[in-house]
Amino acid sequence: MKQSLFLYLFILTALFTVFTYKYYDAALKTEQKKYETTRKILKDSITLVSDKLYDADYFALENNDNAQDYLEKYDVNVLIPKVKNALLAFNDSKDGNKFVGMEKLNQQKFIINKIKVLNHRWIIADYNDGKMWGEVLLKYFINEDESIDFVVIETFLYPKQKY
Repeated sequence: MKQSLFLYLFILTALFTVFTYKYYDAALKTEQKKYETTRKILKDSITLVSDKLYDADYFALENNDNAQDYLEKYDVNVLIPKVKNALLAFNDSKDGNKFVGMEKLNQQKFIINKIKVLNHRWIIADYNDGKMWGEVLLKYFINEDESIDFVVIETFLYPKQKY
């Protein structure tokens, strides 16, 4: 009687073990398939975002070898912040930044917010006075004494939006 009980318990334990193994093996395979699908989707998304970032940075001094060759005596990683800081320094003027190409329209002055150095000669910048927004295309020149001069090429002020 005791032997039969142990035999039944052994068979029952073996069956539980086999069924548990099969269940977790199937669950593992399902999770691996989900993981592979998700990994493939994420890899495709990363590639897509990388391509978009590369396209967006096509017009940037950091990625323009010809412009960097033109500025061969300057370190681009030092020059870009220097150019940006020189342009932003004009924001402190009481009439606003003179390189936005716009006169003060209201009580607020126009100041430059964002700057993108496109190449060895051009800059695009975003400016506002708190109510109105615009963009300006600038030329910049590096002088022998390493001072920087700016010239406004074109400016655009967006129409005021009514909400």
